[in-house]
Amino acid sequence: MNRAYRDRSGRLPKTVEFRPAKDADLPFLRALYASTREDEMRLVDWTEEQKNAFLTQQFEAQHQYYHEQFTSAEYLVVERDGMAIGRIYLDRRVNELRLVDIALIPEVRNQGLGRALLLDLLDEAQAAALPVSIHVEKYNPAMRLYLRLGFEPVEDKGVYQLMEWQPDGERSPHE
Repeated sequence: MNRAYRDRSGRLPKTVEFRPAKDADLPFLRALYASTREDEMRLVDWTEEQKNAFLTQQFEAQHQYYHEQFTSAEYLVVERDGMAIGRIYLDRRVNELRLVDIALIPEVRNQGLGRALLLDLLDEAQAAALPVSIHVEKYNPAMRLYLRLGFEPVEDKGVYQLMEWQPDGERSPHE
């Protein structure tokens, strides 16, 4: 998902860029993570301090887990007009493209950007004849998008569903 790859599809706005995440991005990445758990946090009777402590601990655990389990993954920050708006973590394996994580800030969700990112990834997978897989929380609203794009549940992992998209010589992933 570098600039040359993005320019090939023409789906994303020209103002959207990708760059490797670095330590200086950790506060943004932590806030982004917290934004993905807002609905959940509304259900608990905790103080803001307790919620922040919990979310910080969870983010740090996830961040460490990803870097330990996906050592060859690309950890990219998505920027628009030079401002960080999301993250996409991708592990390009010999036998699959593993979408480790994808998240956008609330202000840009539901505007088609996530769909465009996924379609670019599916185009890459189609060209390489590789499946794409991702673990999705079962109640994640993005589950509907994955299903519309042709991902199918392949394994129940408790809270998560392993979803997989298979390349198909007869169709384009954006149809």
